[in-house]
Amino acid sequence: MRVLILSLIGLVAASLAVAKGERAGEFDYYVLSLSWSPTWCALEGDARNSPQCDGDADFGWVMHGLWPQYHRGWPSYCPTSERNPTRTMTRDMADIMGTSGLAWHQWNKHGVCTGLSAPDYYTLSREAYGKIVRPEIFRQLDKAVKLPAAVVEEAFLKANPKLEPDMITITCKNGRIQEARICLSKSLVPVPCGRDVVRDCSATDALFEPIR
Repeated sequence: MRVLILSLIGLVAASLAVAKGERAGEFDYYVLSLSWSPTWCALEGDARNSPQCDGDADFGWVMHGLWPQYHRGWPSYCPTSERNPTRTMTRDMADIMGTSGLAWHQWNKHGVCTGLSAPDYYTLSREAYGKIVRPEIFRQLDKAVKLPAAVVEEAFLKANPKLEPDMITITCKNGRIQEARICLSKSLVPVPCGRDVVRDCSATDALFEPIR
């Protein structure tokens, strides 16, 4: 019996040793995460001297990422045989992602789980970003305001008639409007979000700073 138990323990340990992540390409839908750049700069980017936060950068809603999602939970850092993106590929994404570093990080953590090559993942990410209208009114602010997060969601719904309230969520961080997260099918059609994604910020006085 002792030998049998030890053998079973060995089999389990061997199985765990080769389990390095979820299988690439197996997921239910995407989350397109749009980050309000002034918030990220105030909380993180300024301290890093990020070029995304330069005075002439003019970033508003930047693409944080396109994330494969399960109906509950999400995969990350999946094993893949696809080649990593070149510096040119990541640099070319900085116009919508703020920095090439973010583009690399998103591939390394999320893109590898799509089952796509790096060029195809970036192409799909750009397509997803282009499908969502970022409300122009937010670019017109000339001073910081405090508002309910629901107002931001309503602006996105108005600008994107195909979106329903359960297809988008607005997040906050440290009392500030942080991100708009939109749920999309694998063919980039808006779909209802899973329960772990629909966690709307309930703040009624979230700080929303203008583009610098």
